[in-house]
Amino acid sequence: MSQPSPKPQQIPVVVLAGFLGSGKTTLLNHLLHRSGGSRIGALVNDFGAIEIDAMAVAGALGDSTVSLGNGCLCCAVDASELDQYLERLAEPGLGIDVIVIEASGLAEPQELVRMLLASEHPGVVYGGLVEVVDAAEFDDTRARHPEIDRHLALADLVVVNKLDRAADGERVLGLVRTLVDRAAVVPATYGRIDPEFLFDCRPSEERIGQLSFDDLHETDLHETDLHEADLHEEGDHAGHLHAAYDSLSFVSPVPLDPRRLMTFLDSRPEGLYRIKGYVDFGPHDVRNRYAVHAVGRFLRFYPEPWPAGGERLTQLVLIGSGIDAAALEKELEASRSDAPHADEHGMWGVLRYVRDPEEQGADPA
Repeated sequence: MSQPSPKPQQIPVVVLAGFLGSGKTTLLNHLLHRSGGSRIGALVNDFGAIEIDAMAVAGALGDSTVSLGNGCLCCAVDASELDQYLERLAEPGLGIDVIVIEASGLAEPQELVRMLLASEHPGVVYGGLVEVVDAAEFDDTRARHPEIDRHLALADLVVVNKLDRAADGERVLGLVRTLVDRAAVVPATYGRIDPEFLFDCRPSEERIGQLSFDDLHETDLHETDLHEADLHEEGDHAGHLHAAYDSLSFVSPVPLDPRRLMTFLDSRPEGLYRIKGYVDFGPHDVRNRYAVHAVGRFLRFYPEPWPAGGERLTQLVLIGSGIDAAALEKELEASRSDAPHADEHGMWGVLRYVRDPEEQGADPA
């Protein structure tokens, strides 16, 4: 069967949405401070395009925004104008790893997602919708803005923020979980979520111990806590919610069977927030490895040529809360296959999640 031709590396664009006061800017500032060696480009608030060094102070954001009339991004620009702003951030010389759009509190997330999916810029790809809610004000916000139910149903990851200020945070968490459609629901205070939920943190030489895919092969990890290194570096974070997140690292020199892997991915548990890495499908596509990016229910595969001379491995990292790492690892091991020949239709399930650059205006996965 014909395989997709290799595509140039694309920058994921994550939409950060939520009503006024939910804590979107606080969350973005947190991502900037905790992004390792990654470089974040941001389209912020009333729609200013800026390039940010991930190690710079997050306070620079406030002086770098450009105000547009009504302050509602989805009404202020169209898809072609959005592409112009993305063009500035996707310039290869900037070295941007991820773009975060922090929408106005009045923006319509569905329209922003549609504009991104309609983007004609070859250097970017939609990376998921993150909806931030204020746990302390959730009931009042929902009464004033009943459309929040629709926003939650559309989201790929929901951050229930300000839990420290909520009198009944567990009830709010439970209620939000009933309103989502397979989205991951992450509890937070002060917007503190692990950046790895949204994008790969590229470790610099100064951040020894930060997990990377190269580290996976070198250290032969099978189960680890992504935050252990951070906790050693910053002991005052031991009591934070992110310390409770679990992680599983899976490395296999044996290719995975695409049908078995899709069965695993289609039935992934609610607490599994994030999946990232590379998959070797062996004889099903001998030219390409498949980068996988999953945030909550959002899933995409990106075929890319195997690096010359490198060992062909499947390398995956799974991040979640309350996950059964041993059971997940067992399921992944059951996906391995050393069959020498490809099933003619075996890749169909995977290819459903490979976005064609010509795809226009589709609904988010």
